[in-house]
Parts: sequence; C-alpha cells; structure tokens
Amino acid sequence: MTSTEQDDELAAAAPPPGGAENATNRTAWFHRPGPARFAVLLAVFVCSACGLVYELALVALGSYLIGNSVGQASIVLSLMVFAMGIGALVAKPLQRWAALSFVVVELVLALLGGLSVLGLYAAFAWLSLYTPMLIVTSLVLGTLIGAEIPLLMVLLQRIRRQEAGSAVADMFAADYVGALIGGLAFPFLLLPLLGQVRGALLVGMLNAAAGLGLILTVYRNELGKRLVVLLTALVVLIGGVLGGAFALSGRFETTARQALYDDPVVHAERSKYQEIVLTRSRSLSGRTDTRLFLNGDLQFSSVDERRYHEALVHPAMVGDPSNVLILGGGDGLALREVLRYPEVERVTLVELDPAVLRLGRQDPRLTSLNEHAFDDPRVNTVAADAFSWLRRNGELYDAILVDMPDPDSTETAKLYSTEFYSLVRRSMAEGARVNVQAGSPYFAPEAYWCVEASMRQAGLATVPYSRPIPSFGQWGFQLGVSGDSAPRPRLAEDVPELRTLDERTLRAATVFPPDRDRIADVEPSTLMHPRIVEYERGAWRNY
Repeated sequence: MTSTEQDDELAAAAPPPGGAENATNRTAWFHRPGPARFAVLLAVFVCSACGLVYELALVALGSYLIGNSVGQASIVLSLMVFAMGIGALVAKPLQRWAALSFVVVELVLALLGGLSVLGLYAAFAWLSLYTPMLIVTSLVLGTLIGAEIPLLMVLLQRIRRQEAGSAVADMFAADYVGALIGGLAFPFLLLPLLGQVRGALLVGMLNAAAGLGLILTVYRNELGKRLVVLLTALVVLIGGVLGGAFALSGRFETTARQALYDDPVVHAERSKYQEIVLTRSRSLSGRTDTRLFLNGDLQFSSVDERRYHEALVHPAMVGDPSNVLILGGGDGLALREVLRYPEVERVTLVELDPAVLRLGRQDPRLTSLNEHAFDDPRVNTVAADAFSWLRRNGELYDAILVDMPDPDSTETAKLYSTEFYSLVRRSMAEGARVNVQAGSPYFAPEAYWCVEASMRQAGLATVPYSRPIPSFGQWGFQLGVSGDSAPRPRLAEDVPELRTLDERTLRAATVFPPDRDRIADVEPSTLMHPRIVEYERGAWRNY
C-alpha cells in the first residue's frame, strides 16, 4: 500500500465531525488503541501458527501416503508461497473493508484448512485424485493465507497512527513467533496426541475462534449489529461442521483405511514414524492370511513369509555365528529363524519404530508367527535409527541381516547407501557374512543392482540371488563378505530343517535370465546422491 493510500485509510478511520456521540458510536474501537492493537497482534500470531500447521500437515500427509517427503514438501511449499503472493494482490481492493474482509477470509480459511487433511485422505482412498487435489488445496489455502497479511496491516495501522516501518516490524514479530509456535506444535503436540486429521480440524476451530474474537471485541461497532450477528452465526456453523468432523474422524479414518486394503483391517495405528496396519483374511486354500503394511507397503504375508525369511537369514548363518545383528525386522520373523541355531548366544535387533517392536512382541497374530521370539533371553532389542546406531556401535558381529523397507523415499535411501554399508562392514567380525534384502530384480532391476554397486564400493564382495515370493513376485538379496572374494552361496552344515530352501535351490537362485542380469552402468547410491530412490521410483511407476 502506498503512503497516499495509507493516509486515505487513516483519514477514513479518523473521528467524524458529527459530534462526540456520533464519533463514539462509529469508532468506539479506536478510543482504546492499546487493547485493540494487542488483539490484532494476537490475531496475527494465531493466523501465522495456523497457517504453518496447514502447510506442515499437507507435507506430512503426502509423506505418509505417497512417500518422497522432499518432493511433497517442494510441491506444497512452492505452490503455497506462490499463492500467498496472489492472495496479497487479491486483498488490495478489499482493504476498504479490511475488518469485514479479514473476518471472511479467516472463516473460509478455518473451514477449508480444517477439512484439508480429511478431504485429501478421502481423495486418496476413494478417488485416486490425491495429487490434483493437493495442488488445488495448496493454491487455495496459500491464497487465503496471503490475503491475511495486507488486511491485518491495514487494521493495525488504523488503530494507532504509526509509521509503516514500525507497524510492519510489530506485525512480522508476531507473525514469526506464531510460525515458531505452530511449527513446533505440529510435530511435537498435535501429531502425536491427535493425529493428522483431528489436528487439522482443531487448528481450523482455532482459526475460526480468532475471527470471532475480533468480531466481538475490536470491530463490533464498525461492523454493525446485524453483520456481527450474521458473522457470529457463520462462526458457529463452521465450528459445528469442524466439531462434527472431529467427532466422526475416527470412524472416517477406519472407513477410508479399509478402502485401501482388500482384506479386513484388524489393527491400525499411526506411530511417530509411520502408519501400521495389520489385515487378516482367509486365502483361497482356506489358510489364514495375516499381512503387515507400513505406510501402505506390504511387509509380509503369513502365507509365504517363510520363503522370504528363510532366503534372507540362512545363507548368512554360515560358520557357527554366536553374535548376530538384525537391522530392521521389527516383526520378529527374521529373528525367529536366527534363534533356530543353538550356537547363537546373542542377537541384537535394531528397529526404528518402537510401535512395530511392541506389535511384534505383544500382538497374538504376530507372536504366533514369530513363535514368541522376543521372549528369548538371548535377544536384545534397540529402538533406534540403524544408521545412527551403527555409527556409535563398537561391537563386531558374526552375521548381519539387513531387513529394511524398500528405498522408495529419501528417509530410507540412506539405509541403502555406500556410507551405510561401510558402517555395516566396520561392524563385521572376521569371516562374517551380511545379507541385504535388495528388492525385485524383475520389477526394479536398476535399484536391485544399485544395492550391489553400493555394497561393492563399500568394500564388500557380493553374490546376488533371488527367490520367488508370491506376495511380492521375484525378490532379490545381496549376500556379502568383507574383502575381494565373493562368498560361496551355501547353507550351514547344521542348518535346521527348512521348508522352502536347500543347497540346490540356493545355487539355482544365483542364476538370472539374460534380460535381468547384472546392469553394468548402474551407479552406487550415496548420502549426497541417493540414486537408488530415482531407480526405485522410475521402475515401479509402470506397475
């Protein structure tokens, strides 16, 4: 706003010449600038906190549902910042009715922002329109947030004749403090206590309350009795919609979650790190099929999980290992296989999410599968990030099993990097073997061979092999040892009785068809260049 426009606004706000009584009726709010100014700055604070929560909620939701947190953050933040500029321009002609315009913007923002996460989750679950809806939502919310600042600036200057620079300093101080509180409240308070849907709804109600507060205090006389009654009724209506959605959000999440899975959901929770879902059904053969999903990605099916876990564990259990390390595998199924060796004296299992460990230790559907492996006194569990834990680890292990989620996000990419495998190599005792689940050499061949390239760059000699896992398709592993000589794929002399693997099938598993053999030009993945994410996403995009 130019200085001329500011003078016009201040002139419009000055007491009218029609007598003191008329001036009091029309501009009573102007006669106590201290409390009025505080109320407007408080509104700036609340609006900033709410706006940042909306942004973070959209980023977090995309990370949970789609993965690729960097991409989701880039889409949301860039679109919202762009739209904020548009909103600032849209607000220019509204400055003549700054109080009314701000209240209307605030109420629309409260309704749409509060319902944003719920609406996007519904679009993902039922309509398969998540990305278009995310773009539209980011643009709309960004426009409304951008319109707040110019209107609040006008309201702040109307209260007290103040130089523009001083008013801007006051307003942005309140704005930045609000952003700090909102930015900290979302991950440390709203998300763990309420979850994403209810957290956004509660913030929407707070947004509406900020608008109502200004209506009933500072601008009651300026807006007029009828308009105040109308806007108050609108706030009550919006609050009722958001409150009703809050009350029904649990049922909505259950229904939407079930729409994403073919089988009945028997357990669901959202931990600090991910959404954890267990489904259970009867297979065509009449067997019970229990499945674990993390952020929508299948981790195992009880119908064929032994094919996977026997192929992962037993080729590494050669040489009478007494001290074993498992990275990942919080469901306890790989642990079950390790504990079948009587020579194993100690097993350390490092799992990021305590909720997965708790499920593997306590849920009867999982304990029946892992045979109560966590109750074995030889087992020590650690809830920690495997990368950070390995950096602090000073112990050596006779066998290491890496059972991590697929590298389809920047969060998991570091667990498939050369630096990570260097830390693994540092933790290997002389003659130790490491085995890594490496994804599908059929569906994602570049990502599969990228794992081998990364391990080799870390100083590990590898033998790749794959096994058919009906729930996943053809699935691959990378067996490695420290040094230059690749390990011979074999089983231990005292290997326990296996259902799906023997020496003959293991040797055959190292043979790949010509169209899925080693890709020579695949580069290793590093922390600074997580190529495996690009390979993984590019491969699975067609399936």
